[in-house]
Amino acid sequence: MLPGAPMLTPELASAVHSNQGDRMFFELRQYHVRPGQQEKWVKCMEEEIIPFQVKMGMVILGSFVGEEDASVYVWIRRFESEAERKRLYDAVYQSDYWKTEIAPRIPTLIDREQIKVTRIVATPRSVIQ
Repeated sequence: MLPGAPMLTPELASAVHSNQGDRMFFELRQYHVRPGQQEKWVKCMEEEIIPFQVKMGMVILGSFVGEEDASVYVWIRRFESEAERKRLYDAVYQSDYWKTEIAPRIPTLIDREQIKVTRIVATPRSVIQ
């Protein structure tokens, strides 16, 4: 253990690993961009997908590309609760705009079979809350 680092007490472990439905959490979303499509994918995300999702109420904390691997794209979203996540998923993914304008193009830019979504919660001293 590092000097000055907090010990992982049972209370802290419970808080960190709790899966309560009313607890804020994040989605760490990792995508595999198809060869030669990174520029188009980033443009689509930054000019269409992220603005649309933000307009619908999603909180997007950031998006990232691999420094050396052009197939890497990662972004992070925050939800106040599971109920909010469900409501926002419905608002975004069941909308006519998503179904007709965005969804049909996604498979040409990323490999949907390799999407990895990890739900994470902030530790007590995380600068991202």
